[in-house]
Amino acid sequence: MEAYLSNLTVFNHPLIKHKVSHLCDVNTGTKEFSELVKELAMLMGYETLKELKTKDVEIQAPLQKIITPVLAEDFTIVPILRAGLGMVDGMLEMIPAAKVGHIGLYRNPETLQPIEYYCKLPNDIQDRDVLLLDPMLATGGSAVAAIDGLKRRGVKHIKLMDLIAAPEGIEAVQKAHPDVEIFVAAIDEKLNDHGYIVPGLGDAGDRIFGTK
Repeated sequence: MEAYLSNLTVFNHPLIKHKVSHLCDVNTGTKEFSELVKELAMLMGYETLKELKTKDVEIQAPLQKIITPVLAEDFTIVPILRAGLGMVDGMLEMIPAAKVGHIGLYRNPETLQPIEYYCKLPNDIQDRDVLLLDPMLATGGSAVAAIDGLKRRGVKHIKLMDLIAAPEGIEAVQKAHPDVEIFVAAIDEKLNDHGYIVPGLGDAGDRIFGTK
């Protein structure tokens, strides 16, 4: 069962809740943390991608030929570097043929605004549905900037999937891009004065790649 609020989906499945609890535990090591991120991406992706487009093809079944649906090849996964990379393998476990793009952002130390430093997408990205991945939705600045970048390149259908979100980040994305569906495993209490999610899970990139 999921909770739906406008264009926001908050997952309510006990397996997801269980894995998020272990994700937030400071005693969870790098290997287990990375595995949990991958597993959560798979569990969330199942519901997030329920509206993927299909096409009919003819195949040879054991007794006769049949016309049956398969996924249309117009879907792209786009992680926000670097933490979003931890969610990619989980998605590719389900959809090995999906194309993967990348968007890299850093925060300007003076303005604190996100700046795009890298973007590599399929040449036909304007014709593709995009699932944007980032474990944390804190202020929403990176997500909004990434969505801005995708839309500038002609992408029309975008979904955002995060593991942990702050109310402020959700509000920022909904305000800037009300057409983008947001899928999260959990909503935490708030942001602190430094823009970190409370209670949160720390720096997702550091915990995934063991650089904390």
